[in-house]
Amino acid sequence: MHASRILICLLLAILTGAVSLIFPGQAKSQEPAFNVLLITIDTLRYDRVGILDPRHVKTPNLDALAKRSLVFNRAFSHNPVTLPAHINIMTGTTPLFHGVSDNTGFKLDKSFLTLPQYLKRFGYRTAAFIGAFPLDSRFGLDRGFDLYDDFYGTRNEREFFFVERPAEKVIAPAMAWIGKQTQKWFGWIHLFDPHQPYLPPSPFKEKYAADPYSGEVAYVDAQLGVLFDFLRKKQLLEKTMVILTADHGEALGEKGEDTHSYFAYNNTIHVPLFIQIPGRKPEAFARNVCHADIFPTVCSVLGLRIPSGLHGESLLEILAGGKRKSREIYFESMTAYLNRDWAPLRGLISGNTKFIDLPIREVYDLESDMDEVHNLAASSKIGPLKDTLNRLMRKLKNPLAAGRQDRLDPETQKRLKSLGYISENRSGQRKKQYTEQDDLKTMLPLQSKLLDGVAQFQSADFPGAEKTIQEVISASPSFILAYTHLASMYKEMGKITAAVQILEQGLEKNPDNILLLAKLGIVLADSGSWQRAIPILEICIGKENFDPEKFNFLGIAYYQGGDFAKALQNYARALDLDHNNASVYNNIGGVHLALFLRSRQEQELVQAERNFKKALEIDPKLFSACNGLGILYRKTGRNNEAIASWRNALAIKPDFDLALINLGITLLEECRAAEALDCFLNYREKFYHKIPLSEKQRVDRLIAEARAKLGRVEK
Repeated sequence: MHASRILICLLLAILTGAVSLIFPGQAKSQEPAFNVLLITIDTLRYDRVGILDPRHVKTPNLDALAKRSLVFNRAFSHNPVTLPAHINIMTGTTPLFHGVSDNTGFKLDKSFLTLPQYLKRFGYRTAAFIGAFPLDSRFGLDRGFDLYDDFYGTRNEREFFFVERPAEKVIAPAMAWIGKQTQKWFGWIHLFDPHQPYLPPSPFKEKYAADPYSGEVAYVDAQLGVLFDFLRKKQLLEKTMVILTADHGEALGEKGEDTHSYFAYNNTIHVPLFIQIPGRKPEAFARNVCHADIFPTVCSVLGLRIPSGLHGESLLEILAGGKRKSREIYFESMTAYLNRDWAPLRGLISGNTKFIDLPIREVYDLESDMDEVHNLAASSKIGPLKDTLNRLMRKLKNPLAAGRQDRLDPETQKRLKSLGYISENRSGQRKKQYTEQDDLKTMLPLQSKLLDGVAQFQSADFPGAEKTIQEVISASPSFILAYTHLASMYKEMGKITAAVQILEQGLEKNPDNILLLAKLGIVLADSGSWQRAIPILEICIGKENFDPEKFNFLGIAYYQGGDFAKALQNYARALDLDHNNASVYNNIGGVHLALFLRSRQEQELVQAERNFKKALEIDPKLFSACNGLGILYRKTGRNNEAIASWRNALAIKPDFDLALINLGITLLEECRAAEALDCFLNYREKFYHKIPLSEKQRVDRLIAEARAKLGRVEK
């Protein structure tokens, strides 16, 4: 057709409204510019949404959302783990493509396009509000967001659990941000509460005393009610596409799994998925869909071209297509493979068939057996299922995806041998073939035993915990988490030598594991063994340079060695990776305080105070920053401010020895001898048995001085 005739036809079509021209990267002109709100509820089981299953918990706000949404009754996560599941959502791809298969040791590469990055091209303002550590900005999901609010704090009172903040503390800043927007926006709210440990606040704690997990879900639902009321009052519900899903579920003891990330049964990968589209009639659908479908669906609703290379499909197109050929959905659970060297778990869902590819194969008919009670592998044709899975994996795989670089190369192992951490005859290699002995079902007792050991420790049975976890290590020397958990227990008990020894034992058995090596370096730095910590942490950073904690503890080690310049250099690198890390700001404050005490330069004092205050702004419970400010104030004659800082530190941590003795000394200087004496007596009662003789003598002198000022004589 001649070019002029094409132009005339297009003009006529535009005038009559017959077509809409869509150029790559351009929205359909007649499509409304909806806002987009993505809500992900961590660890939410499908059957804990009232409208989907009324047996367990009432969720009136989730139910109300479902009643105005497209409800997908057979939505699946590709991973039962937080970080990869959210990366699947944000990239519209699967782990075989983006390379992230677990929470630990992975970071999303900058080469992968994310949903917020794409929407920013079309004028969207973007913000994320994160509930817990697994989605910290250090892991790469912050790209494309104007604001990435992961201010959940840096201090965790419950060892072995992630740092998190409750739903109300996530939703409040999200509403504040939404309320300020004057143009179209994309917001992501991540709520972590249903994740273990299950500690719902009142009144849900009391109402669900026998089922605290459901109590957490009920609490989240109540907070979503606050959010939805806000959107309704702002008249935003009719202008906003709302997507709500879970990253994965929770096993709650079913099939022997207590939580998630081990198996990939439907209790952890079958998830709720609601999509509210303004003007679209609510409906429920039973077709198989997945997390990778969310990105292309957002594009379809907004009238944007779907980027090439996505693994998901637009759900609108799937629904509009009527009957269609069955699609295959890939899933995996790789944590046990990566951290224990047990058999990798991969599988697919096709129509009503679910195939789990482990040494002991599993096949389920999801039409009649969604709870996966009856394994049909013995009567199924495994060969064709295996072939289909292999074809699917080849189709989804990205040859350029880096994945986790958790193995140390031979040259690095040689350096470790020279440092004395592994012997000459050890080399770490994964198994080339996995048998029924490596199947996750076979190894489940060891997985459960580790959790038993953690529970024993948390109930103050340290001897029992030590014995239990040592038995796990003996049975499975490749169980990396057993070594790191036991090292954490030793460290918390003040048994630093034992912590170092168990990590060195782990490295001897697994000489190429960077997680063990990094843990060893951190324990050494934290205990003052800076000479040994520095070369280890330098090796770790050379291998894996996206973890701010390694830079932070390397900075601590250099500080301990008196190299303040290198300490500040590493702290700066830590902040580049995690700009709101309170511990790092506190440590920077400590360096500048030391420099001030050495040089008495005003600029060092200013920097010290600024960084201590920044640390407390991020984490008001960081008692060590309160102590730092107390020292700073006392050294500059601001004793009243010093006293207030140390009282704050003790309010946070009543057994903080440094703050207690410093407070007593300063009170004595201020002629407040009675208060000072209380501090000294408290200190003697709590810490006298474990301090050196010289310190005991000093405390005794301080007590005598306080009593003398009060005119008292010790009886």
